Amino acid sequence: MMTFSVPKMSCGHCTASIEGKILDMDEGADVQCDLAERRVVVESVLDAAAIMAAIEAAGFEASPA
Repeated sequence: MMTFSVPKMSCGHCTASIEGKILDMDEGADVQCDLAERRVVVESVLDAAAIMAAIEAAGFEASPA
């Protein structure tokens, strides 16, 4: 399980975009977005760099948390 800080994630549209990009890369991923903490928790076969790239492709900066 990997956790990422996504400081500019602020609404349901943000979380849907992030989830969609990650699921595009790994359909079996478990993605949980926490708006209050601005964190994304992911269980995936992808490595952390690939997850961060997916979050960035959704238009958000991300860093390991």
